[in-house]
Amino acid sequence: MNNNWQTYPLISTQLKAVNQCIQERIDCQNAELHTAMLTMANNGGKYLRPALLLLTSQIFTPSSRDDERLIKLAASIEVLHMATLIHDDIIDDSPERRGAVSIQARFGKDTAVYAGDLLFTVFFDLLLEAIPASPYLQVNAQAMRQILDGELGQMDQRFNLQQTLNDYLANVRGKTAALFKLAAQEGAYFAAATTEQVASAAAFGQQLGIAFQMLDDILDYTGGKKLNKPVLEDLATGVYSLPLLMALETPAAAEQIKPLLAKGRQLTAPDIQRVQQDVIAGGAVEKSRQLATQFTQGALTELTKLPATKARLFLQQMTNRLLKRSN
Repeated sequence: MNNNWQTYPLISTQLKAVNQCIQERIDCQNAELHTAMLTMANNGGKYLRPALLLLTSQIFTPSSRDDERLIKLAASIEVLHMATLIHDDIIDDSPERRGAVSIQARFGKDTAVYAGDLLFTVFFDLLLEAIPASPYLQVNAQAMRQILDGELGQMDQRFNLQQTLNDYLANVRGKTAALFKLAAQEGAYFAAATTEQVASAAAFGQQLGIAFQMLDDILDYTGGKKLNKPVLEDLATGVYSLPLLMALETPAAAEQIKPLLAKGRQLTAPDIQRVQQDVIAGGAVEKSRQLATQFTQGALTELTKLPATKARLFLQQMTNRLLKRSN
């Protein structure tokens, strides 16, 4: 059973309810499919996105802890995240997820596709129950499209040595930050925050999501065995993340790295290790960390525009901790 909600003492009871909601909703008659979804639900997810929604809500209405609508919204956010991870692993042929065998590797691609698809239906079921006729049904649909646009943008840039930092940021705003933004935005909106406060919460979530992805990319180059996925898996599949793009902006490092990247899918394990060494030696990791810090500070600035409560303080602490994480 997933006990990561213990990291969030202010909302531990709510996160238990979110987990229970997910467990109940992913039931289906196909035994293998049901096992696959249960495996994904219990294999160590951080519950960061539902926690973000619930904590943002508590900034405005601490008494809303037992609000069934919020529980369903938080569960929907996590279910959508789970579905996108399963499909990502199919596309990338990833053998691992969260330190364990991925769904597609354990159960096969057919079952994994069905698992992801079924989770999408659970996502919409929860939304229709929680917020029928709400304008936020459209907001959720738009967030899904942004996630897809980010993934497609990343796919279009595979093995492209001409891509820029702006290309990278555009993709990250979709594939990662869109769900962070949605979580904080919904948490504020359904806790009766003002229009300005909802906008600040959304901006906070987006900046946090960008910083989170940047650090994830940094950990690909520095995390070693502490990472919960194969080191530099993105590089092997032609996804050039922040540290590499930073290195390519430095002529000396680019001269060393570009001939290796020109091999495309023929890049070998020693080649990847060489790229990793050149990226680190050229100072690109530190430059990437500095940029991630800028986005973290931007997130914290937006957070200060919200009421000063225990929940806001906890979000500030959580945001600062994200830059120090090792997985």
